[in-house]
Amino acid sequence: MPRPERNYSGVSNPAASRTPVALLALGVVFGDIGTSPLYAFRMCFSPEVGLTPDRAAVLGVLCLVFWSLTVVISLKYLAYLLRADLYGEGGILALMTLANASSHPTRVRTAVVFVLGMFGAALLYGDGMITPAISVLSAVEGLGVATTALQPVVIPITIGILAALFAIQRRGTRHVGRLFGPVMVLWFAILVVLGLRWILEAPEVLLAVDPRHGARLVADDPARAFRILGFVFLVVTGGEALYADLGHFGTRATRQAWFAIVFPAVGINYFGQGALLLVHPDSVSHSFFDLAPSWALFPLVGVATFAAVIASQAVISGAFSLTFQCFRLGFAPRLEVRHYAEDGEGQVYVPWVNWLLFAMSVLLVLAFGSSAALANAYGVAVSTTMVITTLLACVYFGRRWGPAPALLATVGFLALDLPFFFANIVKLPEGGWVPIAVSLVIFGVLTTWKKGRRLELQRLESLRSGESQWLESLAEDPPARVHGTAVFFDAETSGIPRTLIRNLIHNRVLHERVIIFSVVTDPVPRVPPDERTEVILLAPGTIRVNAHYGYMQQPNVPVVLRDLEVEGFQYDADTTTFFVGSNDLVVTRAPGMTRWRKMLFTFLSRNALDATQTYRTPVGRMISLGVRVSL
Repeated sequence: MPRPERNYSGVSNPAASRTPVALLALGVVFGDIGTSPLYAFRMCFSPEVGLTPDRAAVLGVLCLVFWSLTVVISLKYLAYLLRADLYGEGGILALMTLANASSHPTRVRTAVVFVLGMFGAALLYGDGMITPAISVLSAVEGLGVATTALQPVVIPITIGILAALFAIQRRGTRHVGRLFGPVMVLWFAILVVLGLRWILEAPEVLLAVDPRHGARLVADDPARAFRILGFVFLVVTGGEALYADLGHFGTRATRQAWFAIVFPAVGINYFGQGALLLVHPDSVSHSFFDLAPSWALFPLVGVATFAAVIASQAVISGAFSLTFQCFRLGFAPRLEVRHYAEDGEGQVYVPWVNWLLFAMSVLLVLAFGSSAALANAYGVAVSTTMVITTLLACVYFGRRWGPAPALLATVGFLALDLPFFFANIVKLPEGGWVPIAVSLVIFGVLTTWKKGRRLELQRLESLRSGESQWLESLAEDPPARVHGTAVFFDAETSGIPRTLIRNLIHNRVLHERVIIFSVVTDPVPRVPPDERTEVILLAPGTIRVNAHYGYMQQPNVPVVLRDLEVEGFQYDADTTTFFVGSNDLVVTRAPGMTRWRKMLFTFLSRNALDATQTYRTPVGRMISLGVRVSL
């Protein structure tokens, strides 16, 4: 498959080399899937489904659960999608880049892939709001199982735990990451012990691996089976997070953790819940917590809550990374991003996104009131994203393997993705509209910013100058030169920026050393230091520097300037001045975008973070040169 022009072979993810990798993957990658037994199985027998927990129903539901885990997680994600990595990174934005990485892309295909990829990314924010709410709430609801006297405090305790969870995000996941793996090992061990106890009581439950039980359940009552599928889907909702977190731990560790620990543990627990219902059908409303003896209920609630917090942490961190990727790829305005890795890469914290997710999670808990009600909203966003991921993978593997194998795989996976999708879409009136509405708003913001920036640059193009024309005018009428170095930031990688032209027009001087500096975000996660910079000599005392970064990296302009190996251009912070453009946007009726989108873009632009913090340039050495732009 064609790759981007620059060669990044051998680029590694520093996070992926940390040990113990497989242990950490248990908490971050599989936290969501690992906590699904708290609510997924019992929801299949909820009153709105109306399914009686008799032998045929239990074996039928278990059959659907087992084969969903096998096909969706084991085959689709672990065996198929993990082969679609962008230099070690996964996720829908990476897959979108791979799908469009062609030497001869068509305009229609590029547009379709872009829309699918951006809407899929927007859907993940909806998932990030619901996962903390449903995971923590379903764990705390175990207190109500222990005694009805504690039911009134379930909601307040849930909100308190969510507040603590989002408050510690500013410290970075590195500080609490050491607890993730060991706690999840304990959690998966508990799942096995609880499940085995009841499987030994009713071993006939293992007959559910026979796919005929699931087929019989569907054939006997297709309408009800369709409803059940919407809740069976909850067992695989962590698949997208698994793919998005690929770059943290790598393919090998992810597969080892799933097949050696996670799949056996959750499978045994689901079968244990089924066995419990065969013995005690009245446990249908609390099938997970009723697995444990009464004396172990409170400790189980504590461990389950901790596991739910870890599962939520993975999704929240994914939202931070997704926001940073959107910003680096030009799909979102600059926001404050705090990095916790020593080299400025890896773990990030986005305060604005953190507190937005917290507010939405609390609002969802208060609005829905129970994990059962939240389950109606949960599957819609993830099922839609899974369909989009399958379609984008078809484009990528179609060029890598050929059309026939890719189409065959796509049809096979869509045979399960689409029933899940339609089974969840029917939940729209019952709360499923919430993540869709959130996703549409975010999709509108991301696409408006991308289109608005393109429109703004088109309007500003007349203020730029070609290199040859400007150099000729500079030679014919050289201006006075003043002491020091001037760095002019430029969004383009060629030509003379408008900031330099306007500074020369109004001040009629140039510094002794002039650097035109462009930060280029390549469509890869990371660019190695030895391939960071391109230096072009334009004229005596004037050079262009194009600094290349991956979308998972943070630009550091002073470091690039300090490492320049160009005679006469040694970086001195005290004698260097940085010039950045600061435009005054005016909304007009000119064509290009609708008026409301122009107003939204203007609002986003005025509230975006400036380049001082984004590029780590000294605040006291920055000068803004503005121009009025009519959109």
